[in-house]
Amino acid sequence: MRIAAGLLAVTALTAATACSTSDQPAHAEAPAAAAASKNSETLTPLLQHALPNVKGKTFTSAVVAFPPNISALPHRHGQTFVYAYVLEGTVRSKVDDKPVTTYHQGENWIEQPGAHHVLTENPSRTKPAKLLVVFVSNTGDKLKVDDPKS
Repeated sequence: MRIAAGLLAVTALTAATACSTSDQPAHAEAPAAAAASKNSETLTPLLQHALPNVKGKTFTSAVVAFPPNISALPHRHGQTFVYAYVLEGTVRSKVDDKPVTTYHQGENWIEQPGAHHVLTENPSRTKPAKLLVVFVSNTGDKLKVDDPKS
């Protein structure tokens, strides 16, 4: 719990100061942040910064928005450590063989490197959901790789 609260505090601080502390523009991955779609989730990067005391690692924060009744494709985050915090709405999530868990505004979870995110969805038919997601990744790695379509 202490780690999650610390990550949230760091993320809030870095997002608030993104323009002055980043080596890259706050929207360094803007092409991935397409205009809000009614058919899929959207990722809007807030900050991407190489960790100065951990060679080869990058800190990235982003907001992931889910329109009502939308699910993300099953995916992985490679060897990335992921922290997710529900900013708005409700999100149902299933990672690896763990049970499906429903998270409400103010709740959070982590995903270990190599985890398989089988389900991420906004179960509401009328209200949007938003996550603050923090990634600690190997520099240059993709943050999300969707499962191949069968």
